[in-house]
Amino acid sequence: MKDVAYSRLSEKEREEISRGLAQGESQSSIAKRLCRNPGTISRELKRAGGKFTYRAHLAQKRSVRKAASRKFGHRVLDENIPLQEFVLAGLRTHWSPNEIVRRMKMEYPQDTSMRISHEAIYQYIYVLPRGTLKKELISLLRQERKRRRAKNGRKGKPEETRGKIADMLSIEERPQEVADRIIPGHWEGDLIVGKYNRSAIATLVERVTRYTLLIPLGGKRDAVTVRKAIAKAVQTLPKELKKTLTYDQGKEMSEHKKFVISTGMTVYFAHPASPWERGTNENTNGLIRQYFPKGTEFDKVPTREIKRVQRELNDRPRAVLNYYKPDEVFNNLVALKV
Repeated sequence: MKDVAYSRLSEKEREEISRGLAQGESQSSIAKRLCRNPGTISRELKRAGGKFTYRAHLAQKRSVRKAASRKFGHRVLDENIPLQEFVLAGLRTHWSPNEIVRRMKMEYPQDTSMRISHEAIYQYIYVLPRGTLKKELISLLRQERKRRRAKNGRKGKPEETRGKIADMLSIEERPQEVADRIIPGHWEGDLIVGKYNRSAIATLVERVTRYTLLIPLGGKRDAVTVRKAIAKAVQTLPKELKKTLTYDQGKEMSEHKKFVISTGMTVYFAHPASPWERGTNENTNGLIRQYFPKGTEFDKVPTREIKRVQRELNDRPRAVLNYYKPDEVFNNLVALKV
């Protein structure tokens, strides 16, 4: 089969595919006859649900519709300036395209001109000509800031490398209401460590509202510093919103008994190398890394910048909250006194 430059399948080629399948011809034979890569035929059939359901005219309509949607997405953002401004503002505050789309519907429920699909936003970004704007917008997409890796590629620390924390309560003893996410006031916590493990910030996330607290620690991450900093951060919370804290078995929480006394919050510890037991915190830490990538020296980051990021995270519409923002849900609970 001769080498050919890639192009989309034409309507005539789709008819040939349909005819060949009806006559019992193999996919490789069809590909050879059309001077196409067998993978092209395979993907075409997969998109249509398989060789037994393939219809040329339906496949052609789908292709035309998809191409039109890509062009429309780019055109509508160029022509509709308010829509473009909303999308760019969302991207620049690290909202995902899906969060932008869903939040837009909430803020403009009657304005049909303020409508676009999340796929169209992605298309808009990637069809931009190479330059500063394209580079900026791609860098703001969450996954573009990290290399892809296999789901099972992440390894936690083995249990034997962890020091045992005295008198700790296991997550297995945690009340069922925490797992059910019905009653607010249950938090998950962790440290995000900076360059050479010399600095860190503490992160707390409320499990129901996803409200996040970022707590500067400067160049220290010892147990006394962490205990005092977190206790001070939760001090202003209403009593109803500080019930429990689930933490990993890091030594920085070894003064958990003093923390319980000063805050009234019961501390439970997840199992070693089990980040899914603090999934809300792990997910939020991923969002935080968009602002503070690995290698950040947190002792050189001003507190006002850390708090700015906290405000931005809490002002971000979240799918799990039906695209309300954490601060909207959290402040509503505070106003109702839970």
